[in-house]
Amino acid sequence: MKELQYLNKYFAKYKYRFLLGILITIAAQIFSLFTPELIGNSIKAIEKYTQHKDTSIDVIKAALYKNILLILVTTIIAGFFTFLMRQTIIVMSRYIEFDLKNEIFNHYQKLSQSFYKQNRTGDLMNRISEDVGKVRMYVGPAIMYSFNTLIRFTVVIIYMYNISPKLTLYSLLPLPLLSYGIFKISSEIHKKSSLFQQNLSTLSSFAQEMFSGIRVIKAYAIEEHKLNEFSTLTNDSNKKAMSLAKTNSLFGPLMILLIGLSNLVVIYVGGMMYIKGTIPDIGVIAQFILYINMLTWPVASLGWVSSLIQEAEASQKRINEFLKIEPSITNEISTRSEIIGKIEFKNVSFTYDDTNIEALKNINFTVNPGETLAILGNTGSGKSTILSLISRLYDVTDGQILIDEKPIQKVNLNDLRNHIGVVPQDAFLFSDSIKNNIKFGNENASDNEIIDVAKKAVVHHNIEAFTDQYETVLGERGITLSGGQKQRVSIARALIKNAPILLLDDCLSAVDTETEEAILNNLMSFCQNKTTIIVSHRISSAKNADIIIILEQGKIIQKGTHNQLIVEDGYYKELYFKQLSEKENV
Repeated sequence: MKELQYLNKYFAKYKYRFLLGILITIAAQIFSLFTPELIGNSIKAIEKYTQHKDTSIDVIKAALYKNILLILVTTIIAGFFTFLMRQTIIVMSRYIEFDLKNEIFNHYQKLSQSFYKQNRTGDLMNRISEDVGKVRMYVGPAIMYSFNTLIRFTVVIIYMYNISPKLTLYSLLPLPLLSYGIFKISSEIHKKSSLFQQNLSTLSSFAQEMFSGIRVIKAYAIEEHKLNEFSTLTNDSNKKAMSLAKTNSLFGPLMILLIGLSNLVVIYVGGMMYIKGTIPDIGVIAQFILYINMLTWPVASLGWVSSLIQEAEASQKRINEFLKIEPSITNEISTRSEIIGKIEFKNVSFTYDDTNIEALKNINFTVNPGETLAILGNTGSGKSTILSLISRLYDVTDGQILIDEKPIQKVNLNDLRNHIGVVPQDAFLFSDSIKNNIKFGNENASDNEIIDVAKKAVVHHNIEAFTDQYETVLGERGITLSGGQKQRVSIARALIKNAPILLLDDCLSAVDTETEEAILNNLMSFCQNKTTIIVSHRISSAKNADIIIILEQGKIIQKGTHNQLIVEDGYYKELYFKQLSEKENV
């Protein structure tokens, strides 16, 4: 249970609820144990009456009525305490489940981009849902029934020993066999549960990928091929689930067999002791049978509890694997940072850890507050990497990035990102209303502000055409909208943030030239006092920038203004005349 020790901090957090649950469990068990004693007393009274007729029948009836009433009262009290036990321990498990899910989610948010490149979404989801669910069963039912079993065993054996030590010893003889059986079966459950959970993650990842890429699957007519792949995975999952279920199913029969043996031992040994006069009355045998059968569910639950613990151990191990990963990007500054917007790259080089690709090589430039920098270059030249480094999604390999003349690591990370408005290359929209997607940049924005930025992004007229307008709920990843509409909503979201730094990553690639020109004109007035960096493949997006740099294989090969670069032989001049010719031909 080494991996489950991670949960001890939660038990400490809810210690009062936990301790109260244990006390209530003890009370429930004590009251439940009155029943065998009262039944034993009733049988003893009946036996005495049948053997000695001198006792009045009315006296016997009174004794039986009294015992029946006491049985009802103690059973009701025991039931009430059992209800309270569940209300304390099971509710505690739900609190721990809530805390653990939040901890995992919060940790996921802190992990670097490289982590998400190396791990599949379905696996991440499975660990925060299925695995946490398995762990919840440990901190709730498994803990509750473990203490319930321990307390009942302790109290019952004490009661039994006080009545007859010899009969107690004989009736508990099957327990060593029980312990060995539980140990062997639990070991198998742990192995099979780990394999099943791993397979479930693979299955979840495959299904998530299928649903996300359903348009591509339909376009290439490969539904049958993907169905066959899915069937292979589900068959494998079914085999592992059935193997686990078969092992789990051994517990019940094993427990019933051993309890049955204990009952036979009690009847035989108790009967012989009664005949020899070692025990005073036959009511003792009835008591012992009831005591042994009171252990039936706790003993049977040992198998189930053991299974829960083994499954939880396997799941917590998978959770701990991710929780132990330290985020490569951390906030080193606790104090607030005021950001004006000056950005400076000094001999910056960067290599991606996962691919070992050197994306940037010795990059130098400065952008002052209120200035616009445009970055052009072929695909894979390192343009988007520069924006990722400014947002500190990665840290540089060599060199230094300065924000307002301070190293970027010495700037409060939350403040840095709060002062940056980003329009990514792949416009990501959430499955929510258009209004809320825009408000994602500023939760306190008014409806008028939302409409204003939508007009600046030239998407207001498209939204107005929808039946529900700004309340239109988008499909997953914004699938309801066209590529150009998604880009423009994403631009509106960045504009409403009104941050001093604006990063535009080829965000006009899906719009026509007329719309692009209208958006750029709106951005020129909006960005007058902002530090703006535009990544693009089009000269039209870059020509009005204060400075333009051209990247090739991670190096700056040209730098200057539009007027300077247009007369200089090289990439910019060639691209300009090529795009000019294409525009004239259209």
